[in-house]
Amino acid sequence: MALLFSRVGFPFGAPTVAPSGQQQHNNLTRRRSAQASSSKNSGSSRIVYREFVNPSSDSDLNLPFWQKTWFILLLLVMALCFFALAIVLLLTLDSDFASTPVSTASEGVQITYGSVIKLMHERTKFRLHSHDVPYGSGSGQQSVTGFPNVDDSNSYWIVRPTPDSSDKQGDPIKSGTIIRLQHMRTRRWLHSHLHASPISGNLEVSGFGGDGESDTGDYWRIDIEGSGKTWRQDQRVRLRHVDTGGYLHSHDKKYNRIAGGQQEVCGVREKRADNVWLAAEGVYLPVTESK
Repeated sequence: MALLFSRVGFPFGAPTVAPSGQQQHNNLTRRRSAQASSSKNSGSSRIVYREFVNPSSDSDLNLPFWQKTWFILLLLVMALCFFALAIVLLLTLDSDFASTPVSTASEGVQITYGSVIKLMHERTKFRLHSHDVPYGSGSGQQSVTGFPNVDDSNSYWIVRPTPDSSDKQGDPIKSGTIIRLQHMRTRRWLHSHLHASPISGNLEVSGFGGDGESDTGDYWRIDIEGSGKTWRQDQRVRLRHVDTGGYLHSHDKKYNRIAGGQQEVCGVREKRADNVWLAAEGVYLPVTESK
């Protein structure tokens, strides 16, 4: 049998002899290791390939221009819209200001009925002021003082005509006209009578009444200093009380307790330098055009 094999031979070479059990196990182990090594190598090669892949492809390079820059174009369109809106608003505001009189101090804007103003004492620069604090003497009515700060809301007064007058809101005020001043916050009227003022003993000036309560003690005649015929902002004026004949007056005599740091406002019958006032800050209504 062996001779027959040796003579005949095998066209594909000598047959492979099956290994023994130990040899078979070793061969299987080597094959598995080789397969694992091969899988590891192939896995790592895939990872390396993915890390170096360029995110831009040929198809991206062939996209239309607007698809590549749509966000920038959107921002440009929004910016143009906002710019156009700003131009429209600017033109609208300009037309409004052109049709409405602008009140400036340099123009000497006229003071009209319904205007809300602050009266500044010329010499001390204190503003005519009131608050819901009564006098501790005299009439016991609401106190009126001079206040040093400009930005206090209790220093606003509304210019009103007398009840029997035909004047209306927006009408100018001529020199010699009798007016009333209503305190904006408390609705009291600027008032005076024969009670003595707390510090100097002159005529007391107080806050009295309200929207539905007013008398002649609230009447003040406006006297314009100089050649002016109608009351204007920053124009020197005197306010003379109709009933008592006293001029609205203030000085540097200050309260210590009820209104610390605020100065006395009173009435004096003599014309003095300390009873000159000017209309300062406020909301000035335009003059109503007569039809």
